[in-house]
Amino acid sequence: MNPLVRPPRLAPGARVAVVAPSGPVPEERLQAGLDILRGWDLDPMVMPHVLGRHRELDYLAGADEQRAADLRAAWCDPSVAAVLCARGGYGAQRMVDLLDWEAMRTAGPKVFAGFSDVTVLHQAFATRLGLVTLYGPAAAGVDFLKNARAQEHLRATLFEPESVRTVTAAPPGAALVPGRARGVTLGGCLSLLASDLGTPHAHPGARGGLLLVEDIGESPYRVDRYLTQLLRTGWLDGVAGIVLGSWAGCGPYGELRVVLADRLGGLGVPVVEEFGFGHGEGALTMPLGVGAELNAEAGTLTLDEPALS
Repeated sequence: MNPLVRPPRLAPGARVAVVAPSGPVPEERLQAGLDILRGWDLDPMVMPHVLGRHRELDYLAGADEQRAADLRAAWCDPSVAAVLCARGGYGAQRMVDLLDWEAMRTAGPKVFAGFSDVTVLHQAFATRLGLVTLYGPAAAGVDFLKNARAQEHLRATLFEPESVRTVTAAPPGAALVPGRARGVTLGGCLSLLASDLGTPHAHPGARGGLLLVEDIGESPYRVDRYLTQLLRTGWLDGVAGIVLGSWAGCGPYGELRVVLADRLGGLGVPVVEEFGFGHGEGALTMPLGVGAELNAEAGTLTLDEPALS
């Protein structure tokens, strides 16, 4: 697995487009997120359907075609330096096949950031565009709006990526399986990785990679199911190491930890737990597609290069 192309970092005054590829966004949360971005001396541009809602399926931020059109237009606008997702939810799988990947490839590299359901798009950006992306807080996400650590880590990654080349587990993680490993980062939300298997945009597998994975609201037996699916399909064959993020609402952590150890411990690779990215409070921003070294005992992920050029 080879590292992907790193988009340029942001500079003060950069225009960033905010999109909602999945679920609907409350206006007050959107405005609060825009205020934070403006405080970073960015020029946020809200795409037309961010505050939309599907007429019949109220868990979607507008029709699939509308959400896809927003993302394509934002990406292909030469004045836009970054595209930030307003939230996750559900819906990216429904619109990803409607994107014009050739036009987006022609538009050139730029920053793409989001998490949770956006995992589907992270995989597509990797396989279709060959780009490093940022698995990090959503611009209108509750945890992002309320947590200074999440805000600062995303800001540093966007503007001063060399300052966060070593990402340290927050709170300090523990080695579920000790050791060190090198590879290219990939991953995202576990349930989305499992449900994306077999689709045209799915990553072909974790061989040679450092898998970053987390989830929310999945009971231990469902986490077992998703991991077993990845194991049975061979998707985890040859993985170099695993970084486990937050598991909010996934049952008592002691019970979940047994599942994680049972399903992942037999791979014979380093595994670090409770790394502090995903749906938890103060979530870190994790680059996908970058070569890195994992030190499970120290709870560190050291990037070979800054996430952005």
